[in-house]
Amino acid sequence: MELVNPGTGLVLWTLITFLIVLFLLRKFAWAPIVDALKQRESFIEDSLSAAENAKKEMANLKAENERLIDEAKVERDKIIKEANAAAKRIVEEANADASKEAQKRIEEARVAINTEKQAALAEVKTQVAELSVKVAEKLMRHELSSEASQKALVQDYIKDLNVN
Repeated sequence: MELVNPGTGLVLWTLITFLIVLFLLRKFAWAPIVDALKQRESFIEDSLSAAENAKKEMANLKAENERLIDEAKVERDKIIKEANAAAKRIVEEANADASKEAQKRIEEARVAINTEKQAALAEVKTQVAELSVKVAEKLMRHELSSEASQKALVQDYIKDLNVN
């Protein structure tokens, strides 16, 4: 029954022991425990703050990256457009140069043909004139009084023409 009804001495000594332990704990253990809990709380708050800042910075970096990507796409499109325009211009210039060169060669060929034609006509005229002179010379050498001598002369000229 002593456990149910403790004596005053036991209560007194238990109280004194409790107060001594409480004093010792408060003096030596309570302050380090509280300091450790405050440090832990401060560390957690700093970590949460750093995480929030990192989250904001990541959002800013993501926005900056998207902006840079958009600028790069615009620049890429601009470069492609300029390259296509340059290629088109080069093709058009090449076509124009080729067309001019073709016209120039056609004109040169036309001039050369006309020159050759004129030379050929001049040669034909010269040959006709020479033949006419030869025919006239031969006609004058022969006596053309009789019809038989004229026929013989014509036959003779025909033989000469066939041979040449």
